[in-house]
Amino acid sequence: MNLTNVTLNITRGDNTQGSNLVEYKIPYKQGASLLDLIFWIREHEDPSLAVRYSCKSANACKECMALINGKAGYLCSIRADDESVVTIEPLKGRPWLKDLTTAME
Repeated sequence: MNLTNVTLNITRGDNTQGSNLVEYKIPYKQGASLLDLIFWIREHEDPSLAVRYSCKSANACKECMALINGKAGYLCSIRADDESVVTIEPLKGRPWLKDLTTAME
């Protein structure tokens, strides 16, 4: 039985309405990546959360990059720690589209 959570503070919004950080509490599962936790949010809480990825659908990589606690990294390769609090924001320096997605250049 899982009694612990991971807290994700995720940038939500778009370039016309502005942004805010939304807090999500996700059940902790050992070995889960941050991208896995975002999939959990989309399945259980908010399917409108926008994130770019292709590893699950096209067997490609390098699209799930975001700012993770202020540093650029791949959501699929960073594992969540039990009881951790993680802030996830879109990359800077690219046109922001919605939530965690930026324009591909």
